[in-house]
Amino acid sequence: MIGKLTGVVDMRGTDHVLLDVRGVGYIIYVSDRTLMALPGRGEACALYTEMVVREDLMQLYGFPTLLEKEWHRVLTSVQGVGAKASLAILGALGPDGVSRAIALGDSAALRKAPGVGPKLALRIANELKDKAPALMAVDRPAIPTALPDADVIDPAPKRAAPLAPMPAPSNAVAEAMSALGNLGYGPSDAARAVAEAQTDQPDADTPTLIRAALRLLAPKG
Repeated sequence: MIGKLTGVVDMRGTDHVLLDVRGVGYIIYVSDRTLMALPGRGEACALYTEMVVREDLMQLYGFPTLLEKEWHRVLTSVQGVGAKASLAILGALGPDGVSRAIALGDSAALRKAPGVGPKLALRIANELKDKAPALMAVDRPAIPTALPDADVIDPAPKRAAPLAPMPAPSNAVAEAMSALGNLGYGPSDAARAVAEAQTDQPDADTPTLIRAALRLLAPKG
């Protein structure tokens, strides 16, 4: 199973990239969000990958972070959500947006993805609500922005470019979830509070996110 590929962008399509890995070209399907973040032709990049093999099909899907790859796996476990629908959801919301939408039961946010109707959005929100806390609590390492070895990609000078930076996700959500868990809050309550706090303050650091979540969790009245 191919889990990650590092190489040189040979061509960008409307929904995929052709990645040249030491002379072998891999067609990797990606979300619109990922496609926009990829470097130009002749530049190096890396993607975590998920491979789908069927009798009449063999395709690779690519993701800039392990969190996004895991959300793809979880989304496609829902009946009616294929790989294209999952990429559409991740492209519209990003992995953090998907986490927030599902933790809050916000099916309307999921409907922002092309091809996702009200019934499917509601099914996703209901079926995955118990899985959001675990994914939100996962640390989010990004793919390195520099190659460990120059010969990882085509060694020709014109192509020996460093990896293009991908958007680096913050670990504030995971750290806030951990802190709330240490304070005795259950995973579902913590996930809802952190998701709501992050909706209001998407760029909040860990202490700010914890304080905002605690205010939301405080008894009313």
